[in-house]
This record gives sequence, structure tokens and C-alpha cells, in this order.
Amino acid sequence: MIKNNKKKNIILSLDNVSISYGTFEAVRNVFCNFKKGNITSLIGPSGCGKSTVLRSLNRMNDLIPNCSLKGTVLFDGTNIYDKRVDPVEVRRRIGMVFQQPNPFPKSIYENIAFGARINGYVGDMDDLVERSLKKAALWSECKDKLNDSGYSLSGGQQQRLCIARTIAIEPEIILMDEPCSALDPISTLKIEETMHELKKNYTIIIVTHNMQQALRVSDMTAFFNAIEHKDGDGGKVGYLAEFGSTNKIFNSPKEKTTQEYISGKFG
Repeated sequence: MIKNNKKKNIILSLDNVSISYGTFEAVRNVFCNFKKGNITSLIGPSGCGKSTVLRSLNRMNDLIPNCSLKGTVLFDGTNIYDKRVDPVEVRRRIGMVFQQPNPFPKSIYENIAFGARINGYVGDMDDLVERSLKKAALWSECKDKLNDSGYSLSGGQQQRLCIARTIAIEPEIILMDEPCSALDPISTLKIEETMHELKKNYTIIIVTHNMQQALRVSDMTAFFNAIEHKDGDGGKVGYLAEFGSTNKIFNSPKEKTTQEYISGKFG
């Protein structure tokens, strides 16, 4: 990757980022810095562009036809949208956990080993599988059934398996797109506990609609909102309304719309 000067402790930053789908502008003029070792929550009403922004952070939007980005996304001082940067390498270093658990149709062991293997891992695979499952708080629950299908696990366990699979390819950042929205409260708590452990070694950025979850897990919070397009076509464009420490966003926000959203007046 191409290297530029890095700001102290800033691992990822968006500099005037706008994202469009064809001629439709979905997100406009986002400036945001993500600190290394923090958990940052992206919150806001449906349609404000949270997931679009999240997917831009490891170029997942490249897989969507007609999606384009203006501005700069810097990772460790490198513009990840530079033509000389390999998007596959970006996605290895910035992993993604999706809303619905999506284990491979393979054994629990192979769910971890497969991705590591195709990414060139040559160490002790048994050790990597065990370490990854332990970091995802799943080892004690599946160490005696590693040859069972990943589909044999419960929904919450499958999501932690997907987290372990992401960890196994040794990323620096983990993106999570509403990882608990399909889970029961007990599984959700387990995922949140796992996130607190993971932040010791990874930077985490999560999209969530659950305000209490944002309060429980995140150090920083970005509130996105949306306004009507000027052409009056009924569409909306998302923008970053406020960004700061989670404590300040929830207890003393600067913007009235932030207060109204977190208090449930709209969403």
C-alpha cells in the first residue's frame, strides 16, 4: 500500500466523502476520524447512510453496480481508493461481520481454516483455529465438535463463528453491520461481551439501531441523519450530524436533532 503521513492514533479517516448509487447521492460530505483501539457506533434513522458509509471503509461498495465514492478514505495513512491499492488486501486488513450470520457450508474448523488458508497462512492451523475461537468466546462451546457443520450452531454462536473467521485472517479493524439485530437478548449480550474483549487488539466500527447497545459498547458515536434532496424527488441524502464521545452524544449532544433521535422522537 502507498504510505502518507499518519495522524497520531488515527487508524482510519474519511475526508469529505460522498457516496452515490448512479445519479442518486446517498451520503454527502462526511468527515470523520476513527481512533485505534476504540469501538465506534454509527447510529441514526433508517436511510441515513450508516451501512453505506460502513461498507465504504473496506470497499465492499465496489461490489455494488454503479456505486461511486468521492473524497478520501485513509487507512494507516493510505488512500484505500487509490488505483494502486488491492481491494482484496483492504478487506483482509479491514474485516466485516454482517447482519445475518453467514457461516460457510463447512465444518466449524474449516470455517476458520479456509479463509486463513486462502490468505496464505502457513503456521499451526490447529493453534490458529483455537486462538480465533477463544477470542470470539466460542471455544468452550464447540471445542469438542469442531468437525460439526457451522450450521449446527445456534444463531448467536454462528455470529461468533463469523467473528472468529474474521479474526483468523488477522485484520486490524473489524466492521460490524447490525451484528445483533437477528439475535435474542442473551446472544446479544454475549456478542457485546466479546466486543469488549476484542477492542484490546482490534479497532471496531459498528452500525446499530439499538441505542442501549451503542451506550454499552462504544467509546465514540457518530450520529447520521438525512435531509430531502434539493430536487424534491422524495429521496433523502445522509450526512454526519454529530460525532463525539458516546457519553457526550447521549448526555449533552450539541445538535437538537441528535437529542431528538436518541430520545426516540424520530427514527
